Amino acid sequence: MLDLGCGNGHFLRELHGRGHKAALLGVDFSLPLLREAESAPGVEFREADLSQLSVNSDQSLITVHWSLITAFATLHHIPSQETRLDILKTVKTWLKPDGKFILSNWQFLNSEKLKARIQPWSRVGLSDGDVDAGDYLLDWRSGGEGLRYAHHFSAEELLGLAGQVGMRVEASFLSDGENGRLGLYQVWSNS
Repeated sequence: MLDLGCGNGHFLRELHGRGHKAALLGVDFSLPLLREAESAPGVEFREADLSQLSVNSDQSLITVHWSLITAFATLHHIPSQETRLDILKTVKTWLKPDGKFILSNWQFLNSEKLKARIQPWSRVGLSDGDVDAGDYLLDWRSGGEGLRYAHHFSAEELLGLAGQVGMRVEASFLSDGENGRLGLYQVWSNS
C-alpha cells in the first residue's frame, strides 16, 4: 500500500501494528514529519513533493504497481487543477489494473467555526482572479500565526476529476468531526 501525504506515518504504523503484511510505503514532503515516521518498523518512508509528480517525471520514486493507494487530507492542499490532475494521472499509472485509490478531503465549509477562518487572498498578495474557484486561504494558527491553502472539493468535482483520469468513483461519503461532515471520502477504481 502506498500512502501519499503520509505525514508522521500514523496510519501506516497502525496498519503494520494490526498485522498488515504487504509492503507499506509512505510519501510526504515534510522532513520533520518523516523523521517522526521513520521510527515505524515494517514501513518505508520517502520524501517527495507531490506537486512535482507527473507521469513523465521521477518514475524512480515508485517502482512497483500498487493494489491500494491512499491520500487522506492531502489533495485539497495542492493548488491548481492542472497540478491535481497530474497527480491523479500519476496515481492511475501506479495502480494495478484492479487497484483502488481512497482519498479524503476537508469539508471546512460544513463548519461555521472553520468558515470563520477564511481569509482574503490579499493577505498573501493575490486576488480572487489569481486562484481557482473553490480555493481558500485559511487562518490556521496554532500558538502563532499561520495561513494555509485549501481547496474545497464537492463530490461532483471529484467525480469529474476521476472521469478525466479514467477512473471510476465506487463510493462517496461524509465522515469526521463533531458533525460527521468534515471529511469527504471516496473510493476510486482503476477500471
